[in-house]
Amino acid sequence: MPEEILAPEPSLPQSVAKVVEAAKALGLSIAPRLMPASTRTAQEAAAACGCAVAQIVKSLIFTGAATGRTYLLLVSGANRVDEKAAARRLGEALKRPDAERVRETTGFAIGGIPPFGHATPSPVWLDEDLLRFDLVWAAAGHPNAVFPVDPKQLARATGATAAKLN
Repeated sequence: MPEEILAPEPSLPQSVAKVVEAAKALGLSIAPRLMPASTRTAQEAAAACGCAVAQIVKSLIFTGAATGRTYLLLVSGANRVDEKAAARRLGEALKRPDAERVRETTGFAIGGIPPFGHATPSPVWLDEDLLRFDLVWAAAGHPNAVFPVDPKQLARATGATAAKLN
């Protein structure tokens, strides 16, 4: 990775510092970048990072319709989750929780949800399309913060199950 990507920001918001600590606990060393513009959407993040939309990791929260169990799906920014196909893989129908439930479960607001460090750990599923890349960019706990990571390292650190989710 280029040196400028590895250099951490000198002063990080508390939510981003929390993500850095969570990464360390998982054996990952990350260098979050605070971008001058929003990175809330995959398109905004790709523009800010100078990468393809497909290299953006969307951290999406779903709940099981029958069990209420929370699931974290790490999805390529170029893809939409096929909820019926994902439900077959996870063993139950899925629904999207409201923003309050997402924040309660993860500890982060929608648009800045990182792939780890959540208030309540959830089973993690990784879009196999992300594994085509050497480097992907994920949210770092703030709407303007992202970090680069090898998707294989991300999958290992989070214990994610790779699957076709679209």
